[in-house]
Amino acid sequence: MKLTTIAIAAGVAITATATVAQDRTGWPESFTVGTASQGGTYFAYGSGWANLVAEELGLSGGGEVTGGPMQNMALVHTGDAAFGMTTMGPAAESLGGTNPIAPGLAMDKACAMFPMYQTPFSITALSSSGITSISEIPAGAKIGFGPAGSTSDTYFPRMMETLGVEFERRNGGWSDLGGQLQDGLLDVIAFAAGVPVPAVSQLEVQTDINIIEFTEEEQAQILAAFPVSQFEIAADTYATLEAPARSVSMWNFTIANCDLPASFVEAVVNVVMSDNERMVNIHRAARSTLPENWDKNGVLKWHPGAAKWFKENAGADIPDSMIYGM
Repeated sequence: MKLTTIAIAAGVAITATATVAQDRTGWPESFTVGTASQGGTYFAYGSGWANLVAEELGLSGGGEVTGGPMQNMALVHTGDAAFGMTTMGPAAESLGGTNPIAPGLAMDKACAMFPMYQTPFSITALSSSGITSISEIPAGAKIGFGPAGSTSDTYFPRMMETLGVEFERRNGGWSDLGGQLQDGLLDVIAFAAGVPVPAVSQLEVQTDINIIEFTEEEQAQILAAFPVSQFEIAADTYATLEAPARSVSMWNFTIANCDLPASFVEAVVNVVMSDNERMVNIHRAARSTLPENWDKNGVLKWHPGAAKWFKENAGADIPDSMIYGM
């Protein structure tokens, strides 16, 4: 069963009040949300919902700059961060013990909390470079792939290799890479981030850029080789785009340390999921932060508090085998 945002908003306001009023046993006085680098969508989105939750629940909390999804899995697994954000690819690798931060460690203390949005993979170059397609990226091009260990850094180099691109790999925060592109130190930036990416929006205000889409053949190659889905970046996402841009994407989910009190996580989920308009005001990518997208998680076990909220308010059919501790 799928409920509209309006219906959920009307129905869960009482739930939130009841949950908070009934039991705050074990709740932390403060919390952090692992995001990613400044200039990326994770930082803007994560800091936004962290501040919203802190205000609504009367706690101290905020976003923390991190290396992105892989590091967030590690921080949440160890409890160094209460919450974080990850994509399904890095989540699966972390559960399988192949997270490069701690090889061999199955990070099974990071539980799914709520769906965020899809992360499109997109490529940006200066218009002055003359690069308008992936096939035009010159051999040996310096490509910025984002922070080391991020979703972009984990998968985009492999994608470029699959498409036959020869490159020199560069890492850094999105804002820093944007500056390097403008200064001629990079030829291309390969972004994997929710759109609009703040660094791209800033770039197109300051200079002329090309947002490079995948051809149908390139998209098919990537779909066959990686855990991604078809995606189109809408034309109104950036002023630079005159038509939708063909892409691929991965789903993002927020994660919570599995040992956090169920009532706390349920209240956090309720704050975020009960008012989508408020979330969209934080970042447009939140248009996909909807209760019916709970089913996009097929990797992580659910936190019991989150599972309870989605079962009671979104009709989620989450089996016990996918709920932590059951």
